[in-house]
Amino acid sequence: MVSFKDESKAVIDFIADYYKNIEKYPVQSKVQPGYLSSMLPDSAPYGPDSLEDVLNDVSETILPGLTHWQSPSFFAYYQASSSTAGFLGEMLCSAFNVEPRFLIDSLSSNPEYLENNASKSNVVVDYKDWQVTLSRRFRALKLWIVIRRHGVENLMRHIRTDVDLGKQFEALIAEDERFEIVVPRRIVLVFFRLKPKHGLDGNELNRKLLDAINSSGRAFLTQGVVAGIYAIRCVVGATLTEERHMKDLWNLIQEKARLVLLQCSP
Repeated sequence: MVSFKDESKAVIDFIADYYKNIEKYPVQSKVQPGYLSSMLPDSAPYGPDSLEDVLNDVSETILPGLTHWQSPSFFAYYQASSSTAGFLGEMLCSAFNVEPRFLIDSLSSNPEYLENNASKSNVVVDYKDWQVTLSRRFRALKLWIVIRRHGVENLMRHIRTDVDLGKQFEALIAEDERFEIVVPRRIVLVFFRLKPKHGLDGNELNRKLLDAINSSGRAFLTQGVVAGIYAIRCVVGATLTEERHMKDLWNLIQEKARLVLLQCSP
Protein backbone atom coordinates (compact mmCIF):
# COMPACT_ATOMS: atom_id res chain seq x y z
CA MET A 1 0.00 0.00 0.00
CA VAL A 2 1.37 3.41 -0.97
CA SER A 3 2.02 5.62 2.05
CA PHE A 4 1.12 9.26 2.51
CA LYS A 5 4.85 10.01 2.72
CA ASP A 6 5.56 8.38 -0.66
CA GLU A 7 2.65 10.10 -2.40
CA SER A 8 3.58 13.47 -0.88
CA LYS A 9 7.09 13.10 -2.27
CA ALA A 10 5.66 12.26 -5.71
CA VAL A 11 3.53 15.43 -5.65
CA ILE A 12 6.50 17.56 -4.54
CA ASP A 13 8.60 16.09 -7.37
CA PHE A 14 5.79 16.92 -9.80
CA ILE A 15 5.63 20.52 -8.57
CA ALA A 16 9.42 20.87 -8.70
CA ASP A 17 9.39 19.70 -12.33
CA TYR A 18 6.59 22.16 -13.09
CA TYR A 19 8.66 25.06 -11.76
CA LYS A 20 11.72 23.84 -13.63
CA ASN A 21 9.82 23.76 -16.93
CA ILE A 22 7.37 26.62 -16.40
CA GLU A 23 8.92 28.80 -19.11
CA LYS A 24 7.97 26.16 -21.69
CA TYR A 25 4.27 26.88 -21.20
CA PRO A 26 2.40 29.78 -22.83
CA VAL A 27 2.00 32.33 -20.04
CA GLN A 28 -1.67 32.94 -20.79
CA SER A 29 -3.92 29.97 -21.44
CA LYS A 30 -4.54 29.39 -25.16
CA VAL A 31 -7.31 26.80 -24.87
CA GLN A 32 -11.01 27.45 -25.48
CA PRO A 33 -13.46 27.64 -22.56
CA GLY A 34 -15.04 24.27 -21.91
CA TYR A 35 -12.14 22.31 -23.43
CA LEU A 36 -11.75 20.20 -20.32
CA SER A 37 -15.23 18.64 -20.49
CA SER A 38 -14.31 16.85 -23.70
CA MET A 39 -11.07 15.45 -22.29
CA LEU A 40 -12.21 13.93 -19.00
CA PRO A 41 -14.54 10.98 -18.24
CA ASP A 42 -18.26 11.69 -17.89
CA SER A 43 -18.38 10.30 -14.37
CA ALA A 44 -16.16 9.82 -11.35
CA PRO A 45 -14.13 6.58 -11.24
CA TYR A 46 -15.91 3.72 -9.48
CA GLY A 47 -12.66 2.60 -7.90
CA PRO A 48 -9.56 4.60 -6.92
CA ASP A 49 -7.13 5.79 -9.58
CA SER A 50 -3.40 5.70 -8.95
CA LEU A 51 -1.67 8.97 -8.10
CA GLU A 52 0.48 8.46 -11.20
CA ASP A 53 -2.64 8.49 -13.40
CA VAL A 54 -3.97 11.56 -11.59
CA LEU A 55 -0.73 13.49 -12.06
CA ASN A 56 -0.57 12.47 -15.72
CA ASP A 57 -4.06 13.90 -16.22
CA VAL A 58 -3.02 17.10 -14.45
CA SER A 59 -0.01 17.41 -16.74
CA GLU A 60 -1.86 16.61 -19.97
CA THR A 61 -5.24 18.24 -19.38
CA ILE A 62 -5.04 20.77 -16.56
CA LEU A 63 -1.72 22.54 -17.11
CA PRO A 64 -2.45 23.47 -20.77
CA GLY A 65 -5.55 25.32 -19.60
CA LEU A 66 -3.85 27.42 -16.95
CA THR A 67 -2.61 30.98 -17.03
CA HIS A 68 0.71 30.53 -15.26
CA TRP A 69 0.91 33.15 -12.53
CA GLN A 70 4.22 31.71 -11.37
CA SER A 71 5.83 32.34 -14.77
CA PRO A 72 8.69 34.86 -14.76
CA SER A 73 7.01 36.40 -17.83
CA PHE A 74 3.73 37.08 -16.02
CA PHE A 75 3.37 40.89 -15.86
CA ALA A 76 -0.41 41.25 -15.86
CA TYR A 77 -1.27 41.92 -12.20
CA TYR A 78 0.36 42.55 -8.85
CA GLN A 79 1.87 39.23 -8.00
CA ALA A 80 0.67 36.75 -5.46
CA SER A 81 3.18 34.13 -6.50
CA SER A 82 4.44 31.53 -4.05
CA SER A 83 7.99 31.11 -2.85
CA THR A 84 9.27 27.71 -1.83
CA ALA A 85 9.00 28.80 1.80
CA GLY A 86 5.41 29.86 1.20
CA PHE A 87 4.67 26.46 -0.29
CA LEU A 88 6.04 24.74 2.82
CA GLY A 89 3.84 26.97 4.93
CA GLU A 90 0.86 26.09 2.75
CA MET A 91 1.48 22.41 3.40
CA LEU A 92 1.41 22.97 7.14
CA CYS A 93 -1.74 25.09 6.82
CA SER A 94 -3.45 22.23 5.03
CA ALA A 95 -2.27 19.70 7.59
CA PHE A 96 -3.40 21.66 10.63
CA ASN A 97 -6.60 23.02 9.02
CA VAL A 98 -7.31 25.37 11.97
CA GLU A 99 -10.05 30.41 10.56
CA PRO A 100 -7.29 31.98 13.65
CA ARG A 101 -8.61 33.46 16.90
CA PHE A 102 -7.34 36.99 16.20
CA LEU A 103 -9.15 37.15 12.86
CA ILE A 104 -12.36 35.90 14.40
CA ASP A 105 -12.08 38.51 17.11
CA SER A 106 -11.51 41.26 14.58
CA LEU A 107 -14.45 40.23 12.38
CA SER A 108 -17.00 39.42 15.06
CA SER A 109 -19.93 41.65 15.91
CA ASN A 110 -22.17 41.48 18.93
CA PRO A 111 -25.14 43.83 18.67
CA GLU A 112 -27.88 43.31 21.20
CA TYR A 113 -30.27 41.68 18.73
CA LEU A 114 -27.80 38.89 18.00
CA GLU A 115 -27.02 37.94 21.57
CA ASN A 116 -28.35 34.68 23.01
CA ASN A 117 -27.58 32.39 25.89
CA ALA A 118 -25.86 29.75 23.78
CA SER A 119 -23.43 32.27 22.30
CA LYS A 120 -22.74 33.83 25.67
CA SER A 121 -21.91 30.44 27.11
CA ASN A 122 -19.25 29.82 24.43
CA VAL A 123 -20.44 26.23 23.99
CA VAL A 124 -21.39 26.73 20.33
CA VAL A 125 -19.55 28.03 17.28
CA ASP A 126 -21.00 31.33 16.07
CA TYR A 127 -20.42 31.20 12.33
CA LYS A 128 -21.48 34.83 11.98
CA ASP A 129 -18.11 35.70 13.53
CA TRP A 130 -16.11 33.71 11.00
CA GLN A 131 -17.16 35.59 7.86
CA VAL A 132 -14.31 35.66 5.31
CA THR A 133 -12.11 33.36 7.37
CA LEU A 134 -14.70 30.60 7.18
CA SER A 135 -13.26 29.63 3.80
CA ARG A 136 -9.65 30.54 4.50
CA ARG A 137 -7.01 28.44 6.18
CA PHE A 138 -4.53 29.70 8.76
CA ARG A 139 -2.59 31.96 6.35
CA ALA A 140 -0.67 33.63 9.18
CA LEU A 141 1.34 30.43 9.55
CA LYS A 142 2.33 30.60 5.87
CA LEU A 143 3.47 34.22 6.26
CA TRP A 144 5.37 33.39 9.43
CA ILE A 145 7.32 30.61 7.68
CA VAL A 146 8.10 32.86 4.69
CA ILE A 147 9.52 35.51 7.02
CA ARG A 148 11.47 32.94 9.02
CA ARG A 149 12.95 31.19 5.95
CA HIS A 150 13.83 34.33 3.99
CA GLY A 151 14.40 36.90 6.69
CA VAL A 152 13.58 40.58 6.43
CA GLU A 153 16.87 41.30 4.64
CA ASN A 154 16.12 38.95 1.74
CA LEU A 155 12.49 40.05 1.50
CA MET A 156 13.62 43.67 1.21
CA ARG A 157 16.20 42.66 -1.40
CA HIS A 158 13.49 40.95 -3.44
CA ILE A 159 11.26 44.04 -3.35
CA ARG A 160 14.14 46.34 -4.25
CA THR A 161 15.13 44.07 -7.13
CA ASP A 162 11.59 44.19 -8.51
CA VAL A 163 11.55 47.99 -8.22
CA ASP A 164 14.90 48.19 -10.04
CA LEU A 165 13.56 45.94 -12.83
CA GLY A 166 10.56 48.25 -13.13
CA LYS A 167 12.88 51.25 -13.44
CA GLN A 168 14.96 49.51 -16.10
CA PHE A 169 11.87 48.62 -18.10
CA GLU A 170 10.59 52.20 -17.85
CA ALA A 171 13.95 53.45 -19.13
CA LEU A 172 13.82 51.11 -22.14
CA ILE A 173 10.41 52.48 -23.09
CA ALA A 174 11.56 56.08 -22.68
CA GLU A 175 14.47 55.47 -25.06
CA ASP A 176 12.17 54.38 -27.92
CA GLU A 177 10.51 57.37 -29.57
CA ARG A 178 7.64 55.19 -30.78
CA PHE A 179 6.44 54.73 -27.19
CA GLU A 180 5.47 56.94 -24.30
CA ILE A 181 4.96 56.55 -20.56
CA VAL A 182 1.32 57.39 -19.88
CA VAL A 183 1.68 58.02 -16.13
CA PRO A 184 4.83 58.00 -13.97
CA ARG A 185 5.89 54.57 -12.74
CA ARG A 186 4.35 53.54 -9.42
CA ILE A 187 6.78 51.24 -7.61
CA VAL A 188 6.64 48.20 -9.99
CA LEU A 189 3.75 49.30 -12.22
CA VAL A 190 4.70 50.73 -15.63
CA PHE A 191 1.88 52.22 -17.74
CA PHE A 192 2.85 52.80 -21.36
CA ARG A 193 1.54 52.87 -24.91
CA LEU A 194 2.54 52.95 -28.54
CA LYS A 195 2.16 56.51 -29.83
CA PRO A 196 -0.52 57.08 -32.49
CA LYS A 197 0.92 57.32 -36.00
CA HIS A 198 -0.34 58.08 -39.51
CA GLY A 199 -3.63 59.32 -38.10
CA LEU A 200 -4.33 55.93 -36.49
CA ASP A 201 -6.56 55.69 -33.44
CA GLY A 202 -4.18 55.34 -30.49
CA ASN A 203 -6.55 53.24 -28.39
CA GLU A 204 -7.23 50.73 -31.16
CA LEU A 205 -3.52 50.62 -32.00
CA ASN A 206 -2.62 49.61 -28.46
CA ARG A 207 -5.45 47.09 -28.24
CA LYS A 208 -3.96 45.37 -31.27
CA LEU A 209 -0.48 45.54 -29.76
CA LEU A 210 -1.63 44.02 -26.47
CA ASP A 211 -3.50 41.24 -28.27
CA ALA A 212 -0.40 40.47 -30.33
CA ILE A 213 1.80 40.30 -27.22
CA ASN A 214 -0.53 38.09 -25.21
CA SER A 215 -1.46 35.77 -28.08
CA SER A 216 2.23 34.96 -28.55
CA GLY A 217 2.20 33.05 -25.25
CA ARG A 218 5.61 34.54 -24.42
CA ALA A 219 4.32 37.11 -21.92
CA PHE A 220 1.09 38.29 -20.33
CA LEU A 221 0.23 41.98 -19.85
CA THR A 222 -3.04 43.78 -19.17
CA GLN A 223 -4.63 47.11 -20.09
CA GLY A 224 -5.99 50.18 -18.36
CA VAL A 225 -7.60 53.50 -19.26
CA VAL A 226 -6.39 56.85 -17.92
CA ALA A 227 -8.38 59.96 -18.87
CA GLY A 228 -9.78 58.12 -21.87
CA ILE A 229 -6.35 56.90 -22.98
CA TYR A 230 -6.05 53.14 -23.46
CA ALA A 231 -2.62 51.96 -22.31
CA ILE A 232 -0.73 48.78 -21.47
CA ARG A 233 0.16 47.79 -17.90
CA CYS A 234 3.30 45.94 -16.90
CA VAL A 235 3.61 44.81 -13.28
CA VAL A 236 6.92 43.33 -12.11
CA GLY A 237 6.88 40.98 -9.13
CA ALA A 238 6.96 37.28 -9.97
CA THR A 239 9.30 35.30 -7.76
CA LEU A 240 11.25 33.91 -10.73
CA THR A 241 11.50 37.12 -12.80
CA GLU A 242 15.05 38.21 -13.66
CA GLU A 243 16.58 40.97 -15.78
CA ARG A 244 16.71 38.66 -18.80
CA HIS A 245 12.94 38.23 -18.67
CA MET A 246 12.45 42.00 -18.79
CA LYS A 247 14.75 42.21 -21.83
CA ASP A 248 12.85 39.37 -23.49
CA LEU A 249 9.60 41.21 -22.81
CA TRP A 250 10.91 44.43 -24.33
CA ASN A 251 12.16 42.57 -27.42
CA LEU A 252 8.73 40.98 -27.76
CA ILE A 253 6.97 44.35 -27.45
CA GLN A 254 9.23 45.90 -30.08
CA GLU A 255 8.73 42.94 -32.41
CA LYS A 256 4.94 43.10 -32.16
CA ALA A 257 4.92 46.90 -32.39
CA ARG A 258 6.69 46.74 -35.74
CA LEU A 259 4.14 44.26 -37.06
CA VAL A 260 1.14 46.20 -35.76
CA LEU A 261 2.38 49.49 -37.21
CA LEU A 262 3.05 47.81 -40.53
CA GLN A 263 -0.41 46.23 -40.63
CA CYS A 264 -2.17 49.44 -39.62
CA SER A 265 -0.24 51.80 -41.92
CA PRO A 266 -2.40 53.35 -44.69
